Amino acid sequence: MRNIMGLINLYENDSMMREMSQFRPLAAFPFAGRYRLIDFMLSNMINSNISNVAILSRGNYRSLVDHIRSGKDWDLDRKKDGLFILPSYNKNPYPPSVQKGFINDLEDFYDNLDYLRCSTQKYVLITGGSTVLNFDLTEIYDFHIAKKADVTILYKEYPCPEDRDFVNASFLETDEQGRVIDMEVASVTTRSNKLNLRMFLMERQLLVDLIDSSMSRGGTSFIRDCIMKNLPNFKAYGFHFTGYVARVHSYQSYFKHSMNLLRPEIYQELFFKNGNIYTKVKDEPPAKYLKDCNVRNCLVANGSVIGGDVQDSILFRGVKVKSGAKIKNSILMQKTNIGKDVVLENVICDKDVRISDGKKIRGEANHPIVIEKGSVI
Repeated sequence: MRNIMGLINLYENDSMMREMSQFRPLAAFPFAGRYRLIDFMLSNMINSNISNVAILSRGNYRSLVDHIRSGKDWDLDRKKDGLFILPSYNKNPYPPSVQKGFINDLEDFYDNLDYLRCSTQKYVLITGGSTVLNFDLTEIYDFHIAKKADVTILYKEYPCPEDRDFVNASFLETDEQGRVIDMEVASVTTRSNKLNLRMFLMERQLLVDLIDSSMSRGGTSFIRDCIMKNLPNFKAYGFHFTGYVARVHSYQSYFKHSMNLLRPEIYQELFFKNGNIYTKVKDEPPAKYLKDCNVRNCLVANGSVIGGDVQDSILFRGVKVKSGAKIKNSILMQKTNIGKDVVLENVICDKDVRISDGKKIRGEANHPIVIEKGSVI
């Protein structure tokens, strides 16, 4: 797979998660106690021996840069190839311009054409940063070569495409041979159950030609102007992914897929099935469980101190829960501090939240309450 370069596109629709996305791109959202969403795609690439990886940035990506640094934790700190941050030249990249589900990201692709031209790999794999899956990328490469395809698109079949989880999603339509004959984005009435996972494999020179041609004709969106408009002109095939996929685009989807991690079969598949998932290493002590605590069915990261009753929840690094507190079906991000006798149910606390003694906050499983970063309640 050293003949493939990776390109992670941070231009993703985060309009349904504004309270948290104002501090970070969607790819940098904390997930599973110790990780960020982008860790999964970076790990998939390095596990498949892709050693030239670029991140097409946008908006406030400081937290993402702080997380990935030189790429050492993913073995991407190399003298040749390695990890690259492609800066945005857009004067107002945040929030992204969205028109009926299409994000105007093509200009930043075009502004970084020099990087694509100078890379030595024959193929390029373009992905988003917020799709969580554990996938051996050699499978899509072997499929691409066997089909002699111009473009191969990863998709996941679902029995019910009308689910709310598919808001602003794009779907593929394929013929009997698996060739992609149509795509639709953010459709009110979905005519296909093949969810586009925003992973495209093609030759690097073809990508350069598509970007140049689309920009010269007034194009603004990579998916619409480079892919959809050219489906009749090249052989595009869909590759069916059958494993577990978490598409994070809203608080409801983030909460649902986070809670699914408490199911051992899903946790094992996402973190171990096709290789380990790597993240930024922090040297902290193990979690400390006080005498009066009661913890059941939880993910608890290192550095936490637990003194209350916690069940069916995810606690990130450095979380403090004092005695008498009751936490249920909640996500507490890094350095959240929970006071005595606090009651939380169906709540998402962003980083550095402090909840004082005796407060009670309850949301619903399909509509969790979100507390912004640094809030004091």
